[in-house]
Amino acid sequence: MGFFHEGHLALLRAARSAADTVVVSHFVNPLQFNDPADLDRYPRDFDRDLALAREEGVDVVFAPGVEEVYPEGSVTRVGVPGLADSMEGLRRPGHFEGVATVVAKLFAGLQPERAHFGRKDAQQLALIRRMATDLRFPIEIVSHPTVRESDGLALSSRNVFLSPEDRVTALGISTGLFAAADLAERGERDAGVLASAVRSASPGIDFEYVTLATQDGAAALDRLDRPAFLAVAAVVGAVRLIDNVMLDASGSVDRGRRLDSASVIYERR
Repeated sequence: MGFFHEGHLALLRAARSAADTVVVSHFVNPLQFNDPADLDRYPRDFDRDLALAREEGVDVVFAPGVEEVYPEGSVTRVGVPGLADSMEGLRRPGHFEGVATVVAKLFAGLQPERAHFGRKDAQQLALIRRMATDLRFPIEIVSHPTVRESDGLALSSRNVFLSPEDRVTALGISTGLFAAADLAERGERDAGVLASAVRSASPGIDFEYVTLATQDGAAALDRLDRPAFLAVAAVVGAVRLIDNVMLDASGSVDRGRRLDSASVIYERR
């Protein structure tokens, strides 16, 4: 949706290394916002994003207007029942219908052979995989690790809205997830224990949810007995943030990767 950060740029680089032609979509999708105020304040700077895309060797930036994606009289929507009913779907009614609809339109219209998505939106990733399979899109969905700021905070375009004080508080999100990941590496498999570890290591944060779910279907788990992700959402100050760590029953953990310098989202261009 624009206001690119290193998470987006990592996807562009991966695509550039694997494809003859790279297209990046650039569209703030109104259908996936259940709060009009959140849509209005979503950060935007198209010229900045265009410059970053050029630097990464992108061939085409597809930046349609709302009227092109949703022409007058457009009523068709794409839903993925079950996958869209928990976690983000429960707290953001209509969000995943908006995601599935716009991604289906992009896949149908642009007809890519491969599409790259970040693992930070783990439930979204599972939903897109399911939708692409069910609708028989001839496409490979490629996922990439979450990219974090140097101190561990997961990159989000919305991080620019955090006050200095709130940003310190927000670090508790990744601190809690990493504490749970440490337990998983040491053999803990109980979802309740892992969730409690997140909350205990994150004082001052009121989580909307802390959920262990399957990677392939985003179904809640009581035990870590298959590929899963431990996902959280919380509002810090006026900013809603999500994050996760990827876990496996073998004890392997994907915490994402950290930058070694300040993110481009804080640069003036």
